[in-house]
Amino acid sequence: MVFFLYFQSKEEFFYHITTIMKIALAQLNYIIGDFKGNAEKIIHTIHEARENRADLVVFSELAVCGYPPLDLLEHRSFIEKCQGSVRAITKETKDIAVIIGAPTLNTNSLGKNLFNSALFIHNGQIVKIIHKALLPTYDIFDEYRYFQPSQSFTVVNHLGTRLAITICEDLWFQLPLLTHFGRHKLYTVNPMEELMGLGCDLVINIAASPFAYNHDQIKSEVLTKHARRHKIPIFYVNQTGAHTEIIFDGGSRVVNAKGDVVARLASFREDLAFFESENLASSKSIEPEMDSEERRVTSIHDALVLGIHDYFEKMNFKTAIIGLSGGIDSAVTLVLAIKALGAENIRVLLMPSQYSSDHSVTDAVALAENLGVRYDTVPIKNIFNDFLRELAPIYKGTTPGLAEENIQARIRGTLLMAVSNKFGNLLLNTSNKSEVAVGYGTLYGDMSGSISILGDVYKTDVYKLAGYINRDREIIPQNIIIKPPSAELRPDQKDSDSLPDYEILDKILYHFIELRQSIKEIIDEGINEEIVNKTIKLVNLSEYKRFQTPPILRVSSKAFGAGRRMPLVARY
Repeated sequence: MVFFLYFQSKEEFFYHITTIMKIALAQLNYIIGDFKGNAEKIIHTIHEARENRADLVVFSELAVCGYPPLDLLEHRSFIEKCQGSVRAITKETKDIAVIIGAPTLNTNSLGKNLFNSALFIHNGQIVKIIHKALLPTYDIFDEYRYFQPSQSFTVVNHLGTRLAITICEDLWFQLPLLTHFGRHKLYTVNPMEELMGLGCDLVINIAASPFAYNHDQIKSEVLTKHARRHKIPIFYVNQTGAHTEIIFDGGSRVVNAKGDVVARLASFREDLAFFESENLASSKSIEPEMDSEERRVTSIHDALVLGIHDYFEKMNFKTAIIGLSGGIDSAVTLVLAIKALGAENIRVLLMPSQYSSDHSVTDAVALAENLGVRYDTVPIKNIFNDFLRELAPIYKGTTPGLAEENIQARIRGTLLMAVSNKFGNLLLNTSNKSEVAVGYGTLYGDMSGSISILGDVYKTDVYKLAGYINRDREIIPQNIIIKPPSAELRPDQKDSDSLPDYEILDKILYHFIELRQSIKEIIDEGINEEIVNKTIKLVNLSEYKRFQTPPILRVSSKAFGAGRRMPLVARY
């Protein structure tokens, strides 16, 4: 690769060659705590990079142990295994340089035990250790719980090129997108300004940057603004794969000194790319091939498929079970699961009641047959009647209502778990974010499952996913898509009986959950005051339910779970 120094004169860029180097960007999928597997993957990639005559190969943040390791970092044995992996990797660096992320010990008597570090390794030696300066503590991040922030900055001179090595958040001194109640500058030091003052030719950023459907554009803005401001190329290396609810999309990229994104690695899969950048300064910006909305829906789809696949793969489970109702949520979940695991590894139960419409059953059967998935039908009418008969002495004198509806949901949950236990199929939860937000679900019934597939996808986006799935041919029967949503737990029931139209509901929820707007601000968006008040009350009252839900695959900037921490007992 040919590196350049850039100077600005009369608003034009000039450059001269400082050295020749070839860089490999290694975007890999790690498993937290799988030191043997991670090290083998890293070493194999180092060998491949050397065979392709790379001078430097770059891996992502905390690649040695996987991200986020959470409280495993508090175990001495975990850190010792990290150190052992680093030693094994270091031995494989003859005639090649490696940048890799790992936790390292803080030898100072003050502060946290660990640093989040980037190790520069060359010819079997750790040449330099660079520590992360900016430790995020917002949303899903809690790095200051474990790591000491660095207060010193240095550059690495390799083959005549001065490298500014940064770690993820170090480039996010100024956040480009916050709610109305929040600061854009969360830190007191700006690593890029400090590093540029030392004189650099190239910035390398190793990252563990989770996916959110609006995050890719923001990420590019952060990188391009730094490159343009400091007139310096940036090589950004992310990881891919999923760790429970957190999904990493990859999307590593190269930005030239003019701020143009000139190269990108694959999204949602491993990739290794080599760069000979003689023409980096004159390379053209890569334009998206799809419009922003199509790209958003596609990325949500791909993220969910990866999230399902890695949850099963990394947990050593093979098969799943889903309750198929004839509704759109279970239909979309089934398609995503089949793409992730294969139809041969999925089974479904149809559990009609006396309130199930004929077309719900026939639609569910048609979908299962379209997909070639095994299905069994277990009617719940008689089981439900047995419950009512046994409860009759206790329920005497009361009017049938929500309790009776919830019994049906819990019967279905019990049947699904019975098959799950018998045959080892993990139960997938099918509730969407709109339902989860307002508590429109039954604890120990339709809220059961090992992982929630659509719990961060609003109902309106579930329909968009169905449209994307059917883009080439009809996979989900059209009747499932066009019929009014219904839980079918009482005669002629529709979701709209107790909830506003999903277009209105989802707008309220987005402004309240993602944007953290007040009731007044949401009403000022032109939404009926009574509907807003009722919706927000439901969200707040349902926190205890959400606390008991399975992990939710995260695809938005504010998902239920680790990134949204609310008190269960409160009067706000």
